[in-house]
Amino acid sequence: MQRKFLIGAVGGAVAVTAVFGVGTHALAGTQSTSRLDEYSTASVGGHKALAANIVEGRTRSKYHPLPWVGTKVDDIACPTGLKAVAGASVTCTGRRSDGEHVSIPVSVVKATSDSVTWKFQR
Repeated sequence: MQRKFLIGAVGGAVAVTAVFGVGTHALAGTQSTSRLDEYSTASVGGHKALAANIVEGRTRSKYHPLPWVGTKVDDIACPTGLKAVAGASVTCTGRRSDGEHVSIPVSVVKATSDSVTWKFQR
């Protein structure tokens, strides 16, 4: 009886840890796919681009999604929109709660005529 309880307790702890790990991985991702529509599209150098405010907002929400992932960053600003061209990049800036400024590299992974898949680095 005691052995069954121990096996059940260990199995339950392993299951909770696995769910916690998968949830953290899902929420902590730095890659996003954004539609290019009339609300999110800008022009950078004559190319269709994801508007800077969309990149800023999504980066802010995903940079510190959980208390144990990443560092909280505020005041994220990108100098321009993100060109909808694979390999295009821009460096956004932010400010940590201790006042230190942070550079946030953002790059396009894949682009189509109606969406951009992009990622940033923590």
